[in-house]
Amino acid sequence: MNDYKIINDPVFGFIKIPRGLLLNIVQHPLMQRLTRINQLGLASVVYPGARHSRFQHSIGAFHLMSEAIATLRQKGNFIFDSEAEAVEAAILMHDIGHGPFSHVLEHTLFKGISHEEISLMMMGKINHELGDQLNLAIKIFKNEYPKNYLHQLISSQLDMDRLDYLRRDSFFTGVNEGNIGSARIIKMLNVHDDNLVVEHKGIFSIENYLTSRRLMYWQVYLHKTAVGYESVLISALNRAKALARSGCTVFAPPSLKFFLDNDVDAKWFDEHPETIDVYRELDDNDIWCALKVWMHHDDKILSTLADNMVNRHIFKVEVSDTPFSEEYVEEISQHVSGHLGIDKNDSKYFVVVNTIQKDMYDMDDDNITIMYDDGTTKDISKASELLNVELLSKKIRKYYLCYQRI
Repeated sequence: MNDYKIINDPVFGFIKIPRGLLLNIVQHPLMQRLTRINQLGLASVVYPGARHSRFQHSIGAFHLMSEAIATLRQKGNFIFDSEAEAVEAAILMHDIGHGPFSHVLEHTLFKGISHEEISLMMMGKINHELGDQLNLAIKIFKNEYPKNYLHQLISSQLDMDRLDYLRRDSFFTGVNEGNIGSARIIKMLNVHDDNLVVEHKGIFSIENYLTSRRLMYWQVYLHKTAVGYESVLISALNRAKALARSGCTVFAPPSLKFFLDNDVDAKWFDEHPETIDVYRELDDNDIWCALKVWMHHDDKILSTLADNMVNRHIFKVEVSDTPFSEEYVEEISQHVSGHLGIDKNDSKYFVVVNTIQKDMYDMDDDNITIMYDDGTTKDISKASELLNVELLSKKIRKYYLCYQRI
């Protein structure tokens, strides 16, 4: 019997999953749930090929982590086998708490708790089932382990999570500008003063990585059509929740109904242990199932929004570098409410204003450090001759006005 399983990945080829703890994690129902959650949420409305799952991403991130550990060991950094297995387990489970449609649910069906916190809860459940074999993995994930660079491999501005999703999302969307040299970057990794660094020979790959990340955010993740489609879904979920909370009958699969009927936040998760068991059954299919039924609901607002989702009637989206005036938003709200024949106060479901801010490189976060042959180090913002430090750290803010097409 082979001591590993092989997964044929379209991005990285054959990926080996060792039998034992790591394969047990991959086969666990909480990990298999990620096969039913799209990695890019609703981006497929723009890029039809973007149908890959969070499970595929997790396997890819695991592969890159294995490569990174091998590289660091080759360069004389001593990493115990138990540490290597733990950090690989942690990256496998880093997205295990994600809800349907990426981050949409974090601000609608429940609030005040992030998917990272839910991931930790789920890690705790798996750890209990596996006889506390994940204690070290959880410590590294929470940055409570002495070797800081192991945590940086999981969560930093140059972690295996980002290296995989940029390569993978570029591959499945067909946006070639996002294709980064992940193999080259990993070969240039090293450790200096317990921090992850990139050897100077890899500086051009890092410059390309940061540029590609910026392009992918504005061209894919925050594409105005995807933002408009997501706004429709958020409005539909908010309307369904408002109706359910007012006593109106709203069809939903049990796992979704639980979150429609209750105001779930971090405190609720603490006080109602069954919440995590309900959450683990929630995936993209529950939302789509409900939306198809809501198309025929007596409530005109919910049925219109559900029809928008199912039949791809996406909100019209205007993007501006400056905030939209209240007068302009009010004018559109009146026009939409009048056309749909709904109360002016309900136009909030069909007219949505979003402010989205993203920067290419956060100088207040874990820095990307370049190490020279003499052992000296510089932040990428100072080491790069190509990237302007002000441009590199500039926070780009855009204003999105999304509203029902008339």
